[in-house]
Amino acid sequence: MCMYPEEYYEFFIQFNEGDYYTCHDLLEDMWLTEKSNYFLKGLLQMTVALYHYGYGNVKGARLMMQAAHQYLQPYRPMFWSLDVEKLYPFIEECLRLFPEGVNRVPFEEAGKLPQLPELVLYMED
Repeated sequence: MCMYPEEYYEFFIQFNEGDYYTCHDLLEDMWLTEKSNYFLKGLLQMTVALYHYGYGNVKGARLMMQAAHQYLQPYRPMFWSLDVEKLYPFIEECLRLFPEGVNRVPFEEAGKLPQLPELVLYMED
């Protein structure tokens, strides 16, 4: 089994609990020490997108999810024990569900936005 940064293991726990803010911090810490690792940047953008969406920032969520889609492309099908192919249907469904023509809704109304699909992340090996 490969050894990854401790933050990477913690990222899976926090992601599956829906704590995207903490995911951002964990991934950013790793990415800042390894800026050429666009896999981490792609995961970072994905979690930032989910965080933005949860607070009603639809435009920010859309931009970040589009960036994640682009950054993760070279890491298909598998990287760092993560089946990247399983991320793509999730990312693409989120992009379809983000309401067109909506940039932002008030925080109090964020719960009225379309529900995003669930994604459980886990390491394959």
